[in-house]
Amino acid sequence: MNALPRREIEATNQAPDAPLLRTLLLTDICDSTEFVEKIGDVATGQLFRQHDQLVLELQQRWRGRLIDRSDGLLLLFERPIDGLGFALDYMKALKSLGDAHHLPLQARAGLHVGEVLTWRNSVEAVQQGAKPLEVEGLAKPMAARLMTMARPSQILLSPVAEPLVHRASRELGERGDNLLWKSHGRWQFKGVPGAMQIHEVGEAGIAPLRAPRNGAKAWRDVPFWRRPKSLLAEAAVLGILAFGAWFFFKPEPAIAFGARDWVVVGDMRNLTGDERLDESLEQAFRISLEQSRYVNVLSDLKARETLQRMQKPEGTALDRNIASEIALRDGARAVILPTVSEVGGRLRVSAEVVDPSTQATVYAETADGRGIGSALDSVDDVTGALREKLGEAMASIQRDSKPLPQVTTGNIDALKAYALGEEAFASGNYEQAGIFYRRATEIDPKFALAYVGGVKVANARGRASEGVENLNKAFANGQNLTTRDRAYLEAWRARMLEPGAEAEAWLSMAKQYPDDFRAITNSGYLQFVQARYGEAAVQAEKSARAQNPGHGHALLLLGDSKLALGQISEAKSTYAKAAEIAPGLKGVATTRLLNAQTADRDFSAAAKTLAKTPKDYERIPPPFVIGYMMARGQFKDANREARAYAKAQSEVPSWSLSNQAMIRSLGLSGFGGDDSKKIRENELIASLSNGAEGMVGPANDQVLAHLCSAYVGYRASEDRIGQAVVNHYRKRSKLVDAAEVRSLWMVVMARAALAQGNAHAAQRAIQSIDSAVLPYQGWVTLLDAQLAQGLEAQALNTAYKVAAARGQAFSEINCGWRLQPLNVADSVLANLTIAEIQQRRGNSRAAETAIKAFDADWPAAQLPVQLRARRRALPTFN
Repeated sequence: MNALPRREIEATNQAPDAPLLRTLLLTDICDSTEFVEKIGDVATGQLFRQHDQLVLELQQRWRGRLIDRSDGLLLLFERPIDGLGFALDYMKALKSLGDAHHLPLQARAGLHVGEVLTWRNSVEAVQQGAKPLEVEGLAKPMAARLMTMARPSQILLSPVAEPLVHRASRELGERGDNLLWKSHGRWQFKGVPGAMQIHEVGEAGIAPLRAPRNGAKAWRDVPFWRRPKSLLAEAAVLGILAFGAWFFFKPEPAIAFGARDWVVVGDMRNLTGDERLDESLEQAFRISLEQSRYVNVLSDLKARETLQRMQKPEGTALDRNIASEIALRDGARAVILPTVSEVGGRLRVSAEVVDPSTQATVYAETADGRGIGSALDSVDDVTGALREKLGEAMASIQRDSKPLPQVTTGNIDALKAYALGEEAFASGNYEQAGIFYRRATEIDPKFALAYVGGVKVANARGRASEGVENLNKAFANGQNLTTRDRAYLEAWRARMLEPGAEAEAWLSMAKQYPDDFRAITNSGYLQFVQARYGEAAVQAEKSARAQNPGHGHALLLLGDSKLALGQISEAKSTYAKAAEIAPGLKGVATTRLLNAQTADRDFSAAAKTLAKTPKDYERIPPPFVIGYMMARGQFKDANREARAYAKAQSEVPSWSLSNQAMIRSLGLSGFGGDDSKKIRENELIASLSNGAEGMVGPANDQVLAHLCSAYVGYRASEDRIGQAVVNHYRKRSKLVDAAEVRSLWMVVMARAALAQGNAHAAQRAIQSIDSAVLPYQGWVTLLDAQLAQGLEAQALNTAYKVAAARGQAFSEINCGWRLQPLNVADSVLANLTIAEIQQRRGNSRAAETAIKAFDADWPAAQLPVQLRARRRALPTFN
């Protein structure tokens, strides 16, 4: 036996040398025991052979001596910077080695400088497995502690090593300049007296730069009062003190109310027996609160609409219980219950703020006055106090508040008449509303809000001159209006007298009052009319909120915008949601759904929807029905439907002209339309002469009716009709400068140039329009101009656009959708034009695709004579 007894081996060891100052580096590969399970024995052996070769190379490079490798690496260096260089290279090389084996190969390292004792073991001891060189001393466990607490890829330095390597790091060149250094504070080591400052060093992308791990042998040194047990004790003491403070200084109940949150105003409880105070003070209460930009008031119309959804009978009082349920359904934060009573010979106005979730009164405010004349001032006092308690700043209250007698009227009877007018208008009884508004102005001729009501009624009933008269009187007394009502009136002035400024007026008001649904919805509608469908969709989404009484209308606008953008599936789901939310709009939403299904060529679904489509020609735009018939090739049915529609609306001049243009457009390609001049010149000339008289809504409606008549006239080769309109508006250029009119005006001018044989000028006119807002018939006119010039390559590209823009063809609102049947026809005919061009260019496969698409829409057997000849000139594909 060659083995020696242990005592004999120890006896042969040399005595320790004198203590030496050395740099110690300890490293340990993280999770190395899992490698065998992950990659197998053979691969693990190969990995560690490569690792050993790596360590040997780094030892030679950095002049290190490997002392022990039984559990990680223990290396000695004469200089600290050599130890750091080894550690940095080792971390980087391990990452590359791990990537090659598809393993997360990382190590942790601790670097310390201190005195060590070294001695060499005898040859016999080494032969029996002992290390050639033994190293002991306090520096060794210090380095081990650093290594143990380090995170993967982390190099920790002792407070002795850090200044030495930091100062010498410039020897590493540019690499040393880019090193990352971080102090991790003071730490306690088990068995070592006193705390030590621990540092980290590393390279970007490798060093974690995170606090080391706490453990049983190393932990963060924190003050006594920050230790866990101390913190628990401190928290308990603070909790007791806080509870005591809260108990003794408990505030009054509050409600979680923030800026622009909503409130529901309940019905006014009138305990005085004076009927004049019923509707009048409730309306005054709303007007006073609505001056705030901090508090939003749910409209009475929206509250009544929610009552219907709750299946409550009409006239149900908005008491504490009902108003709270409405608030919860519509997302309002608070309910306000106003009361007027007589106490001790004085008139008292009071209001409770109620939390709708508990129906508990949070706080209440009262104000007393002498006689009925004090009522409005008391309402102002109460609402001002409520706004302050809900969180509104006093400066804001003072800035955004005017006395009620100034912004409304000091006469209770006039205010009651106005309140009844608002109630009638909300229910759609415009005639009755007009009577009440006039009565209010007769009682108080300076009641500006009542004149604004007259403007709304005149617009709803199509009486432009009456609307302008009320508008002027409202402006004459406009100094009495609130800032919001003044902005609202300015928008109406633009709508009726300066159409080009209307869009900006509504948009400006929407920005100033971001929760005013009137401004948001009107702004979105005008963006839609201007063919800015993306912006219209944004405004419609803002308006489609539960608190908006016109929520359903906002969804219809959103659906129309999505359809115009070609997002047909989203449009269909939006229309369905509108019908669900607003049952009163079910008929309108059904017709819109028919439109979207037809645009999507989902004719089986569209046929079922058509069966449910109402025939109310005064409320539903039946061009959608006519468009469906045109898309199916049911030309005779389309003409019959168009004539029935025109007859039902023949008494309104602008509608009559647009309807005649629609009927005439059906005969352009021989679809069975009446080829006589349905656009009667004498009626058109009379309409041009009347100007604003007889128009419905904004002046733009009349202008658009004239332009549609001119456009169809030019396409029907009835140039005198088109020229009459062009000559009229050339002298009145301001009327066609409005954004919602300008594009169609340029399309008419392009048609005029085509009629004169100047196709190049026609193309220039179309290209002067921003393509993002170009009307659908603008693309059709551009196609005709390019074909007239023989520009087949350009014409082919345009024809593909005409065929693809089905959403715009069906959704575009020009002339109240009266051009829609023509748009539909042109969207189908575009495929025929594509086939003809592709056939001439020798692209038979592309021609086949286009002609199959055309035949799928309009089978050859249904085609009129003119189109049948064009179709026969092309091949037939099975």
